[in-house]
Amino acid sequence: MAAANASAPNSAGLLLGHFVASGLVTQEMLNISKRTAPCFEKFSRLQQITNIQAEIYQKSLEIELLKLEKDAADVVHPFYLSQKCHDLQSMNNHLEAVLKEKRSLRQRLLKPMCQENLPLEAFYHRYMVYLLELAVSFIERLETHLETIRNIPHVDANLKKMSKALTKMDVLVTETEELAENILKWREQQKEISSCIPKILAEENYLQKYDIIISPLPFTSKGHAQTTNIK
Repeated sequence: MAAANASAPNSAGLLLGHFVASGLVTQEMLNISKRTAPCFEKFSRLQQITNIQAEIYQKSLEIELLKLEKDAADVVHPFYLSQKCHDLQSMNNHLEAVLKEKRSLRQRLLKPMCQENLPLEAFYHRYMVYLLELAVSFIERLETHLETIRNIPHVDANLKKMSKALTKMDVLVTETEELAENILKWREQQKEISSCIPKILAEENYLQKYDIIISPLPFTSKGHAQTTNIK
């Protein structure tokens, strides 16, 4: 039944067939009308590309705005603005208090600060302990720092003097080594001499005991000869 309905021509088909039979419309005209014009396809594609580009541009603008908001968050964000307003308000209150007590502060600054206690809020006590430690260490090293600053212009001259002193020290070390070697040689000679002295003394005692006098004789062709006179 469905196949019969699909194969059966509808009213529009019958009308077009009648036009073709009468010669008002040709089959070529009908075929051309079925095709889609390429220019309209390009227009639709261009419209789609334009829409996509507009969407991309919109998204890029949103991204740039988010980046700008992130970079300027400490300036335009309400949380940071309220915090800055609070800090400015506290500073303003402090300045107003200073201006109210301007006369007493001026008189206090004119007087010497000796054996007086400055009032300090309990919240800042822990910071004062740290600051006092830093002040003590700075005062202890102040003279060293000042001396270092004074010596900065004389660094080149001091380096030259140091190089000369090192050269002299090298010469003195060389001379000291030579002197030490000479002392060691002299000690060895003294040891040899001290070891020979007892033998010489013993020989002298022996000769004195027997009253022996040794007199050298001139050299002969056969060698050295000695004569002894025994009393």
